[in-house]
Amino acid sequence: MDETTKHKIRRAHFFISNDRTKEFSATDYLVEFENIKEILDRNLKKSGNNEYLKFFSDSGETISYSYSEFINEVNKFSSFLIEKGITRENRVATFSHNHSDTVILYFALWKIGGVVVPINLNEEPDRVEYILENSESKLVFTRNEYENKLSGLNLKNCIPVSFEKIKNEISGYESKLDELNNKIEKFDKETEAMIVYTSGTTGNPKGVVLTQYNLMVDAKYISEWHNVQTGDTMMCVLPIHHVNGTVVTIMTTMYAGARLVLNQKFNTEKFLERIANEKVKVVSVVPTLLAFMLNSGIDRKNYDLTNFSHIICGAGPLNCELAKNFETKFKMRIVHGYGLSETTCYSCFIPMDLTEENHNRWQNEFGFPSIGIAIDCNEMDIQDEHGNSLNEGEKGEIVIRGHNVMKYYFNNEEVNRKTFEYEWFRSGDEGFFKYDNTGYKYFFITGRLKELFIRGGVNISPLEIDEVLSGIDYIKSAISVGFENDWYGEEVGALVMLNDEIDGKPEDEKEKIKDYILKECGKKLPFYKTPKVVIFSDSIPVTSTGKYQRNKVKNLFKEWKGVQFKK
Repeated sequence: MDETTKHKIRRAHFFISNDRTKEFSATDYLVEFENIKEILDRNLKKSGNNEYLKFFSDSGETISYSYSEFINEVNKFSSFLIEKGITRENRVATFSHNHSDTVILYFALWKIGGVVVPINLNEEPDRVEYILENSESKLVFTRNEYENKLSGLNLKNCIPVSFEKIKNEISGYESKLDELNNKIEKFDKETEAMIVYTSGTTGNPKGVVLTQYNLMVDAKYISEWHNVQTGDTMMCVLPIHHVNGTVVTIMTTMYAGARLVLNQKFNTEKFLERIANEKVKVVSVVPTLLAFMLNSGIDRKNYDLTNFSHIICGAGPLNCELAKNFETKFKMRIVHGYGLSETTCYSCFIPMDLTEENHNRWQNEFGFPSIGIAIDCNEMDIQDEHGNSLNEGEKGEIVIRGHNVMKYYFNNEEVNRKTFEYEWFRSGDEGFFKYDNTGYKYFFITGRLKELFIRGGVNISPLEIDEVLSGIDYIKSAISVGFENDWYGEEVGALVMLNDEIDGKPEDEKEKIKDYILKECGKKLPFYKTPKVVIFSDSIPVTSTGKYQRNKVKNLFKEWKGVQFKK
C-alpha cells in the first residue's frame, strides 16, 4: 500500500464534532480547492487591491504588498524555480529569518506543486547537513548574512541561493508570466508541500511530510474557529521555519483572504504598539512571549486595542499562573490550543464563546490550563500503550487522527510504523480529558511521555511541578528537571530565574530564598514530587518555538547524583 493511500485511510472513520451523526470516509475532502494555486487565483480575483502582507524588519524597513502585487511576485518566483528545474514534489530548503521574500518563495513553490523545507537558523551545522541531505533538497535559499554559515557545510547536491543576489534575475521573469501556467505540472490536494524537521534533542530530526491538503484543511478550521474573515488582520511574531508561524498566520490569512503583518522577530516593546497601529485582530504566540510581556513595564492603557480580539497560545507549556496573570494585567483573552508539526499545526482550541466564568474554570481549576476541544477536521483521544481508550480523568497518551495528520515521516519506515500503531497518530504527549456538561471532551496536557521523571519507579509529570514553581514569590521563570540519582534513579530539581529585583541580592540572601522555594513546593506537592535542589540561572534553554529543553540542563545537577534525599 503506498503512502498516499495510507494517508487517506488514516483520516477516515471519524465524526465531525458539530455533527456526531455524520461519519466521513477516506475519499471525503473538507476544502473546496484542488490546491493552493486555486486559493491564490481566487484572492487575485476577489481581493487584488487589498493589502495582503506587511513586513517589519528589525532594522526599521517596512515592505508591503497588495494581493495582486504579492501574487505577481509569486508568479515571477515560480517561473524562476521552473527554469531551475524545480517541478512537482521537488524539495527546496530555506535558511533565513522571517522575511517577506521567504513567504513569497513558499507560495511560489506551492503554486507549482513544490515542497518547502524550512530550516531553523540555530540548528547545529551537522543537523543542517543532515536535513539538506535527508530531504534531498535541490536548492537552499538564504540571505547574504547567513551565507558564511552554509559555506562551511558539505552541501553535496544542494545549491545555495541568496535572495538578495537573485533579485534582478527574478524581476526579469515578468515577461515570461504568460507562459507560466503551461509549464506547471498537474498536481492535486495530495501533493506534498512541506517537510518540517522536528527539533528533537537527541538523534537525527524526523522529517514531517505535509501535503497541500494538510495545509489547506488546518488553515480552514483555524480561520473558522477564530472567526478570521476577509480583510481581518493577523500578526506573526513567531519564526516561520515552524508550522505555528507558517500555518496559523501565513496559510490561514491566505486561505481566508485576510491580511498578514509579519515581524522579523518578536519585540516586547513593539508588540502592543504594532497590534494597535495595524488594527490586528488575532496574534499567535508561545507562552515564553507572554512571560516576556508580563515582566515588562508596558501598560496596555497606552494603546488603542479596539480591533483586537484575542491571543492564540500553544506550542509550549502554558501554566495557570502565567495565563491568569497575563490576562489580568493586559485584559487580553488567551485562547489556548495544542497541536504538533505532525498534525500540521493545531488540533484543538479552547472554545471562543465561553463565558468569562467558564473560560477561567477550564484555564485554572484542573491543575493545568485546558488545551480545549478537538477542531472539526480531526478527533482526539487518550489511550494506553496498547491503543485502548481511557476514561475521564485517567492519564495516558494523546492520540489524534483526521484530515490534518501528516502523510508520514520522510525516509523513516520504522518510526512511521510505531507512530501510527493502532491507526492513530501517537503524539508522545501525556494528558487526560474532562467532560463538560454537554458531553464535549476538554483535553489537558501534562507533559511529554519521554520527559516524565521516574523516581523510584513512580512517574512524575514535570508540568505539575512547573505549575507550583510559577506561583512562588521571587520567581520570574522556572522549570523542574529530572536528574540522575543513585538512590531513586531520578530525583527532582528546579532551575530558577529570579525576579530582577532579587537577582542582585547577596549570596547569603539567595540561599535563604532557595530554602523558601523548597518549603513552598513542599506545601503543595508530596515529598516525592517536591524539588530537592534549587539552582539559580540567568536563562532557561528553550527551542525556537518556546519549548523547554530540560535535558540540556540535567548536567547542572550532577553533584547531587549520589545524594539520598530524605523527608
